[in-house]
Amino acid sequence: MNERRVTANLALTLDGRYHGPGGPGDLSAIIPYVTTDVARDQLTRIWENATTVLLGRRNAEGFLGFWPTVAADENADPRDRGYAKWLVDTEKVVLSSTLAESPWEGARIVNAPAAEVVAELKAAGEGDILVNSSVSVIKALLAADLVDRLYLTICPEIAGGGPRLFDDGLPGTKWTVAHQETGAQGELALVYDRAR
Repeated sequence: MNERRVTANLALTLDGRYHGPGGPGDLSAIIPYVTTDVARDQLTRIWENATTVLLGRRNAEGFLGFWPTVAADENADPRDRGYAKWLVDTEKVVLSSTLAESPWEGARIVNAPAAEVVAELKAAGEGDILVNSSVSVIKALLAADLVDRLYLTICPEIAGGGPRLFDDGLPGTKWTVAHQETGAQGELALVYDRAR
């Protein structure tokens, strides 16, 4: 049995931000680039080998309001639908200290540090464990050097403010490029594997 990889997916601006200075809803530097062909192909890439999705509470609740409707929409882009159906059907683990019950069918709530949860998930099952856009979880796993693959979509705008993915104080790590692609608007789909 192959050891399970921990993968993480996120869209970032050129200055490394996952939202702008206006708060979590300020995605003006990201939204124009996440529906391009390059971004949608990256969306397919992130889930093809994943059998578990690990989410923080905010993303679990936000995704629930959006993706199930895409899964049912026959007019949606087939790549969006493929991802949406996978997300609805796959094992979901939601990290939360406040939720009492799961917001999703087929999801379980775990109130424990991300590194502990990943260790348990790696000990059982097969396939990639995808941390999908849940920044708090990705940051915790980067700090513990537990991310094996990073899927980054780089949007060609400088947000000028807002939080960054790569904070000071992370352990120094080396990565190799597994895939790179540039879109018509200058967006980049990058896949980095941790060199261990």
